[in-house]
Amino acid sequence: MADDPLLARLRERVAGAVLPDEAMARHTTLRVGGPARVLLRAESAADLVATAQVCADEGVRWLILGRGSNLLVSDQGWNGVVVKLGRAFRGIEIDGERVVAGAAEPMPVLAQAVAAAELGGLAFGVAIPGSLGGAVRMNAGAHGHELREVLKWVEVVRLDRDGLTERLPAAALRMTYRHSELPADAVALRAGLSLQRTDPAALEESMAEMRRWRREHQPLGEPSCGSVFRNPPGDSAGRLIEAAGLKAHHVGGAQVSPRHANFITVTPGARAHDVAQVIADVTQGVAQRFSVTLETEVVMAGFDEVRSTS
Repeated sequence: MADDPLLARLRERVAGAVLPDEAMARHTTLRVGGPARVLLRAESAADLVATAQVCADEGVRWLILGRGSNLLVSDQGWNGVVVKLGRAFRGIEIDGERVVAGAAEPMPVLAQAVAAAELGGLAFGVAIPGSLGGAVRMNAGAHGHELREVLKWVEVVRLDRDGLTERLPAAALRMTYRHSELPADAVALRAGLSLQRTDPAALEESMAEMRRWRREHQPLGEPSCGSVFRNPPGDSAGRLIEAAGLKAHHVGGAQVSPRHANFITVTPGARAHDVAQVIADVTQGVAQRFSVTLETEVVMAGFDEVRSTS
């Protein structure tokens, strides 16, 4: 790998760390999966642009990795460049009821910070394991709320457009349930939120209730990727999976969680293949029983084409 021309070119152009053959199990919440050809830690928009240019020249795919909370990498790994946003993409600025935060800021950290400033509207963020950038891309939500309710704008760098940096208003993203129309080549740098003053005691009570609900209903102590499937219109993926008799269904070291049927958990020694097979079995089982095709929230790298995740 040391003589890989891709590696040499990236190290010439990028200020952040460039690591060859990095095991992706170290960087995802599922803790399974093979190596990425290169893992790169970007510390500036210039690093992102340089990475995209080198990848284009070398004919190599790239993807942006947030906190790895909805990513499944195949056991064979991913023959491309995985880019993690470094510390330069964190930070929270609070000015009255307006908040600007870096794309790499973890959603639970951001939710707690704005709550400490007595700002409501983002309490549901304590239940979202990903980063703000990933939350923007997928319009992340929990407990009946979504990011689109508070998002005002997102600043992005366009990697297929010579590094153009632009600020997109939230309306331009046409955000719907677990979806936004953020362009595929757009990498979020930071985002602006509009919140409102809230009684701190009520806010803390609400967040405490969300944490309590998660502890009681989700397998928080086991490796998982969070919710695996999107809820179909008017129904719950977890309900359908359980009703299809697939709760606790397992393959190898992966299983549908007995605690919450829309989670897949793994045990030591599990393979990415085990998780992928459980996903396939659940999809097929629900389709056969209810004629409903479940769509995944988790992104599968090394299984199909992918660009960016939470």
